[in-house]
Amino acid sequence: MLELTALSKAFGVAGTPPTRRVIADRLNLGVASGETVALLGASGSGKSTLLKIVAGLEAPDAGSVRFAGEDITALAPERRHFALMFQDYALFPHLDVRDNVAFGLVEQRVAKAAARAKAQALLERFDLGAHTRSRVWTLSGGEQQRVALARALITQPRLMLLDEPFAALDADLRASLREDFRARIGAAGTACLLVTHDEAEARAMAARAFRLVDGRLLALW
Repeated sequence: MLELTALSKAFGVAGTPPTRRVIADRLNLGVASGETVALLGASGSGKSTLLKIVAGLEAPDAGSVRFAGEDITALAPERRHFALMFQDYALFPHLDVRDNVAFGLVEQRVAKAAARAKAQALLERFDLGAHTRSRVWTLSGGEQQRVALARALITQPRLMLLDEPFAALDADLRASLREDFRARIGAAGTACLLVTHDEAEARAMAARAFRLVDGRLLALW
């Protein structure tokens, strides 16, 4: 379980006089294994910064980030075993689909043949088996998103962090992928923290949702 306790973060904003923008004001949040929790808020409210704090890419000013009872506030990002997925997919254009999915395992020193076999099996489950040797840029936007999710899940992350994952897609495709992602992440039993500006997206994917306003979380459901 992910636990954020009394988390605080603020940035100075240039101006006359200078001001401070509060991202988190003694914020508390828990996300259980297999649960998806959504964070909504206006542009600039700090949703993505909060995700980066959980990922270890930003340090909080105060408070703690814990997972499975362990304080990981000062733990390096690569040692947290979390997966962070952005809206731009961040796929490698020089690798085919299978090697994109296998990449995380190869980085963990799994033999390339074994990593490719696991990637192939996951691609079959994601209905992408026919595209194994394709270049990622030849796929549709929805197919690229599923490749990105498969790549994130293959390393069996303890937590999925999704930052506006469907923002670049058209409305019909977003609607179909929401349910697809919810089912696949749920089947993996992975805790998930979803940042989105879209309440319909949050309702389709998340068991609970909060709006981030002035550094505080307001429960929506």
